[in-house]
Amino acid sequence: MDRARDRAMDDDDETPRRPDPDAGRRAIVVGGGIAGVSAATWLLRFGWRVTLIDRAAPGDPAAASYGNAGILARAGIVPVAQPGLLAKAPGMLLDPDGPLFLRWSHLPRLAPFLVRFLRHGREDEVRRIAAALARLLTDAVDQHRALAEGAPDAAALIRTGDYGFLYRDRAAYEADAFGHALRRAHGMTPALAEGAALRDRDPALAPEWGFAAIYPDHGWIHDPGTYVAALAARFVAEGGTLRRGEVAALDGEGRVALVGGAKMRADRVVLAAGVHSRPLIRGLGRDVPMESERGYHLHLRSASNARPAHPWMATALKVAATPMAGGVRLGGVVEFGGTEAGPTAGPPALLRRAAARLWPGMAWEGEADWLGHRPSTADSLPVIGPVPGAERVVAAFGGQHVGLTAGPRIGRMAAEMAAGRRAPDPDVSPARF
Repeated sequence: MDRARDRAMDDDDETPRRPDPDAGRRAIVVGGGIAGVSAATWLLRFGWRVTLIDRAAPGDPAAASYGNAGILARAGIVPVAQPGLLAKAPGMLLDPDGPLFLRWSHLPRLAPFLVRFLRHGREDEVRRIAAALARLLTDAVDQHRALAEGAPDAAALIRTGDYGFLYRDRAAYEADAFGHALRRAHGMTPALAEGAALRDRDPALAPEWGFAAIYPDHGWIHDPGTYVAALAARFVAEGGTLRRGEVAALDGEGRVALVGGAKMRADRVVLAAGVHSRPLIRGLGRDVPMESERGYHLHLRSASNARPAHPWMATALKVAATPMAGGVRLGGVVEFGGTEAGPTAGPPALLRRAAARLWPGMAWEGEADWLGHRPSTADSLPVIGPVPGAERVVAAFGGQHVGLTAGPRIGRMAAEMAAGRRAPDPDVSPARF
């Protein structure tokens, strides 16, 4: 991964060098979020000449990689669509403290996606999807460390520790047995904490929370926006090109047209533009059942008195809370309403109430809320691999609510496929659509 070191090793090797088949080959990566920065970085390490293009700077608040709970959730293998979700959804929508919001004007456009989404909630499908997600997520911390190698400003923002699921009591935990059984099936077993043991771990927790399942060997990013920006800065320092612009269209021959008329061409194009990938892939004659899972976060600045030592998921609220630079961030709310409408007041208000229910003694000096667009596919799996009929274009999007966790692996897999170093995985290939 250290190209200067590799060159030095080559200089000491008396074996005649063979031409590098990747040397001089050009790649364009569309999308400057975590998956796009990862794909661009790995292609650069493979010896390609790489241009990373996005309408916003990497780490900008306009990107989904900026605003999230920051958790490297290797335990996040349980898809949202599960048996019984259809029966629970109306109650979630009507409950003011429920985690699901809907702009009703968007429902006619959303309905076909929801039908496909709910079909994937059968138990056999959930087990298949969880197995595929386990292959993408369980080494997340190692994938982030590998991506951040040589970028000390980024590496310093990777934290490691526990990730806990909070419940009101043991009965509530046992009612969530299906998800924990899936995690156990893939090698993840939680430690259980109850009563005084839980209070010893987090003394400021409200009495409402009496039981926890705590998974070791997790991580979180202390400042996601700064982290992605630092990775991109390292990419540029190593010889990559960063270009601001909006992509209007792609074709199967590696041509990229920008809004405004500029045109580019490369041997391979990696499409990693998150939810904005869908109109571009439609231009290639394919479609992906994907919606914006509009996600919100609330960042509490200079939070004190009750700052947690590691991330928590309050399961009854479906809200995650993470200690971060300058405070505590809460996230996890889902709203369906498309990409054009602005934020609504309900989700930030719910997150504010959640903070008070988790740590009644917490005080903070200010707050900032955020809305972004998680790219969520109907089967909760990302789309990674050459696009059928346009094999010079490699897809790398669809990270849904685990996009930060999976982004380094999604980007690395896409780079390896673009460079011919890895065969497509049928579980995450665009061919499944």
